[in-house]
Amino acid sequence: MFSMYLSQNSSIPKLFPVNELSSEKSSIINYDHGRCNNNIVTFSEEKSKNIFINGTKLRVAYQGVPGAHSEAAAIKAYPNCELFQCERFEDTFKAAGELWGGVDRAVIPIENSVGGSVHRNYDLLVRHHQRLHIVGEIYLSVHHCLVGLPGVQKEELTCIFSHPQALAQCEMSLQKLGVARLTSTNNTAGAAKMIASERVRENGAIASARAAQIYGLQILAHNFQDASNNITRFLLLSREPATIPSNYTLYYKTSIVFTLKEGPGVFVEALAVFALRGINLSKIESRPPEKNPLMVVNDSRKHQSN
Repeated sequence: MFSMYLSQNSSIPKLFPVNELSSEKSSIINYDHGRCNNNIVTFSEEKSKNIFINGTKLRVAYQGVPGAHSEAAAIKAYPNCELFQCERFEDTFKAAGELWGGVDRAVIPIENSVGGSVHRNYDLLVRHHQRLHIVGEIYLSVHHCLVGLPGVQKEELTCIFSHPQALAQCEMSLQKLGVARLTSTNNTAGAAKMIASERVRENGAIASARAAQIYGLQILAHNFQDASNNITRFLLLSREPATIPSNYTLYYKTSIVFTLKEGPGVFVEALAVFALRGINLSKIESRPPEKNPLMVVNDSRKHQSN
């Protein structure tokens, strides 16, 4: 089973078998293996590396502060690991990709069933593909809570803080509440931490129940999200690639990236590479090329930068 990352503008990609993967073939990003079991992927090597590597606790980086959904995903994937907070997604990739980074794994969100793809992390996967490999994935059910200072009623709130995706996922609930101001933050747990620190009675946040507990906030409404089936998929990244045991008979995923020249039917021809080999595609993602993100094609079929 393949998941593809596509951007527009190179020739039809050649399909490389897994055992031919090398850092020289830049059209291949990474690959991940495993089977889905209770919303978590179990991996060939990751299972034995769940807690310790070379006698020390597994060190896992995530973006955010304690109480973030990324922290919950990291704990679910690697119980009893040593967690490292990163302010930005870029910092999370760097921490896992560099030997001096001090961590063994990184857990990053890649898509949400309501909000869609996390485009920033798709771009970072390409930027760091020579140093990081996808070694697994995990699915986390997201349950947003409306939180505020102790003793506050939700009707008193006039401003809600949270991550932009969380605000979007609770849009209808916020409209019913009649809150006048919505303010974006870097992550949901960071919003809860700020509410607890500033102590402004009229301010609330959308965050997890764990974040409310950590920062001493009151949960004013459980399951505040509009859609009950709100799931985020996270990728597990490592400097060392996963390997497929010889007796492994279950499905595994391979992620690739390639570009296409402009022209009629080139995308169809690219998909035919997989269809003719009976390979199922689980996801296709298109991103603009970094060097020339927007192109205009005139009648003479010549590209012009815009």
